[in-house]
Amino acid sequence: MDSYDVAISGLSAAQQAFEVIGNNIANAATEGYHLQRLNLTPAFTTQIGDTVLGGGVDIGEVTRAIDTLLEKEIYRQQSSFTFISQELNTLKSVETVFGELSSESGLNAAIDDFFNALKDLSAHPSEIIYQEQAVSSAESMANRFQLLDDYLTKLETQLKQETDNVVKEINSLTKSITELNGKIQNLVISGGNANNLRDQRDQCIAQLSELVNVETLSRDHGVVDLSIEGIPVCAGISSLELEAGLDENGMLGITIAGESNYSTDIQGGQLGGLCSLKNRIISNIHNDLNNLASEIIQQINQNHVQGVGSEGSFTDITGSIMVSEDLADFQPVLSDGSFSIRVTDTATGQVTRTTIPIDVSADSLTDIAADISAITGLNASVSNSTLRIQADSGYEFDFLPAVLSEPTASDFSGTSSAPSISMSGIYSGTENQTFTFNVSGTGSVGNGTLEISVADGNGDIVKILNVGSGYSAGDELEICNGIKISFSLGDLADGNTFEVDALSQSDTTGLLAALGINTFFSGRSASDISVNSNISDDPKLIATSIGPEMTDNENVLRFAELKDIKMENLNSMTFGDFYRKLVTDIGIDISTRNILQDNMQASIQNFTNQQGEISGVNLNDEAAKLLVFEQMFQGMAKYLGTLQNSVSIIMDII
Repeated sequence: MDSYDVAISGLSAAQQAFEVIGNNIANAATEGYHLQRLNLTPAFTTQIGDTVLGGGVDIGEVTRAIDTLLEKEIYRQQSSFTFISQELNTLKSVETVFGELSSESGLNAAIDDFFNALKDLSAHPSEIIYQEQAVSSAESMANRFQLLDDYLTKLETQLKQETDNVVKEINSLTKSITELNGKIQNLVISGGNANNLRDQRDQCIAQLSELVNVETLSRDHGVVDLSIEGIPVCAGISSLELEAGLDENGMLGITIAGESNYSTDIQGGQLGGLCSLKNRIISNIHNDLNNLASEIIQQINQNHVQGVGSEGSFTDITGSIMVSEDLADFQPVLSDGSFSIRVTDTATGQVTRTTIPIDVSADSLTDIAADISAITGLNASVSNSTLRIQADSGYEFDFLPAVLSEPTASDFSGTSSAPSISMSGIYSGTENQTFTFNVSGTGSVGNGTLEISVADGNGDIVKILNVGSGYSAGDELEICNGIKISFSLGDLADGNTFEVDALSQSDTTGLLAALGINTFFSGRSASDISVNSNISDDPKLIATSIGPEMTDNENVLRFAELKDIKMENLNSMTFGDFYRKLVTDIGIDISTRNILQDNMQASIQNFTNQQGEISGVNLNDEAAKLLVFEQMFQGMAKYLGTLQNSVSIIMDII
């Protein structure tokens, strides 16, 4: 009977080999299929005397030709590749938009056009055509900012929506993997062959690795556990669903459905790329755009609030609606300090300046209104978190930093008839100063050896003025930084003093600009930057002047000069340089990712080739195996027939 067992084992082995080879050939073009092998081993042998008898062939399990470490490396590389590809594709679309808008009709050109229009206006400060040109170029620039902001805002929304879709696909795949785990486990326990199911599951894992970086852990009975960012999404035949959302900082991430502890630093896959874009890349671009718009708004407005246009001082002015009446809630954040307001009695021409101190942590709009209302000729009120300042009949007001025509304080004791002192000029210093004038000598203006030393706020002498012999009453003398002084006939005594306030900024807190009082721009960022509606309606309100005569062009010159000033809040770059760097950085990011993508693609191709050599189906090899087992089957059949004939002959003899 042993001979029959040998024959039957050979026939069975050949028959099962046909099934394995046929399955290999049938799946030669199936993505994710791994070559299967039938493991055959010699059967148990027996020895009778000196003769060793073979037991035929034992049929082992059918195994897959697979390199597990290579498969995991392919998953990792594929995850990194889709991560970079997602970033790259999105950045290319951003570059297209910023590239178009940085051309002759783009934001870069619009910024240049705006400051060029201000420069033209400085040469013709009172001409309406240049005033309208400045308004038009400002509106064009604001429109470019809003277009870019709208694009980035919609892109961020789209990234969130795409993330939701990717998470749904991840949940679908993890559910399929757990279902396959269950089928594989049942089949393995019952002694069946689950290789095709394993291939299906591995294909799902491969698809999952393109969506997110995934960690795998093999368990008993062919089961595989999966985790994503430390979350065990598949544990045997159980799975957890994920959901996408924003954390308290607005960062996009994932968490177990129903929970709120979002993981935002996701590495790998399309999901990682989407989160990286939303949380870092696009967010940074958007922040830079907003910072640029905000800096232009603040710098222009902080200068504009101090000046007046060709129509002169104000009788009624209303600010913007604020989010709160408390100064501590204002954006941008204010600084403690003060602001000065000038009031002119139109009947007498007398000008007075009042300085109002500001404590950001304690003051409110109501406090500011009360302080302004305490000034003769002015009334202020707050309605709907909006400050309004009105002048009484016969009065006007402004916020000019112009030097007052007379000293702010004086001590002419011991002098019978002090001269009249007239101040003029536009102060060009960078800090607010109180200059102190000390008289040396005694006598009449224009005679003797009268001298006046001028000390700045630090006590340093900046000028010695000769108002004695050689000086003609009424002549203007240069002090420093554009300020001039003249004396009428009169007497001065040794030790006489007087003071003159010279303001570089009439508002050191940023309050007026924040309130929208006499501002050029309204808004806070790229999304809402626009030209103040009052100026759009009446371009003559552009505050070109800061001198006491209100006919100079000094303020609009300061606007124009901002173009070439390096701003601390823009990483010590000019407006134009900051925007050009923003666009250039996008190009650099694309170039870097192009290189990474090419390198990864080459690596994946290399690993895929190795996988094909190990796990791929070679039809020639399978045909050769088929021929071997066909001949084996024929041989075993002939062997079995010979045995049968031999037995028949023996039986006939008996």
